[in-house]
Amino acid sequence: MPNPTLSDVHINAPLTNISEAHIQDASKFVSMRAFPVVPVSKKSDSFFQYDKGDFLRAEAQARAPGTESAGSGFRLSTSTYTCNVLALHKDIDDQIRANADAPLSMDSDATRYLVQQMLIKQDKDWAADHFKTSVWGTDSADKWDSTNDAVDSIDSAADTVEAATGFRPNKLILTPSAFRVLKNNTKVLDRIRYTQTGVVTEGLLASLLGLDEVMVARGVENTAIEGATATVTRLFTGDSGLLVYSPNSPSLMSPSAGYTFTWAGYTGSGSAGQRVSRFRMDHLRSDRIEAEMAYDQKLVASALGVFFSDVTTA
Repeated sequence: MPNPTLSDVHINAPLTNISEAHIQDASKFVSMRAFPVVPVSKKSDSFFQYDKGDFLRAEAQARAPGTESAGSGFRLSTSTYTCNVLALHKDIDDQIRANADAPLSMDSDATRYLVQQMLIKQDKDWAADHFKTSVWGTDSADKWDSTNDAVDSIDSAADTVEAATGFRPNKLILTPSAFRVLKNNTKVLDRIRYTQTGVVTEGLLASLLGLDEVMVARGVENTAIEGATATVTRLFTGDSGLLVYSPNSPSLMSPSAGYTFTWAGYTGSGSAGQRVSRFRMDHLRSDRIEAEMAYDQKLVASALGVFFSDVTTA
């Protein structure tokens, strides 16, 4: 049965200034901030990767009068991306539209619903592919609860990445439970005791840890089938965290733990590789709102990340 039905969109004496929709704020989703967006013109292509070792080698030599300078160089390799197109539509029947009461804006409601679906899918896939052990250069078993020094743990992990790559991690992605453990850590509380707010927020933690950003992955999804009682779960589960280096603005020679390649060249798409279309399905006597998103969440440099698999003591 198509939803919503006629009775769903028409109620007696509606309150025109009130309507309810469970739309999650975009800030709850983290994948496109963890892996910065790189708009691309082609669905699939290759990109260059510079050899890390060549850039970290000290090749300069003393130059005697009348002699050539020492020669050097760096190697290049290539990797590939493929932006798969994800799509979902919502049909608005003419009868439903004609019978809808004032608080309902069928086109905008359908658009918001579809965009929400895309954000959930994107973070869900990113968590499954990248927020786990055996992916990153280092897997850490450090604990952050009780009196363990969580600040030193994260700082030491950042030192490990910097010592191996020359780049210090600048972003920390946490599950809600890992964030709760970290913000209640004794060493963290001792360090912010005399701050102006005294409240441990993501921004305050980032400042304390010397990071650009601390992100808490708060997105949720309903895993039940349509019509069944909702089973709402977190997209990111467990007491885990991921410390990475990724530039806030990607550039040609800037390394990153990963990039989100978005197919901006797909007709009608913007830099996020996303487009929403509205067209007539006359045989259904309906208007179709369709959302598409074309992207590839690509791991680029595993050495630029440390995954904390379980930060609580059993």
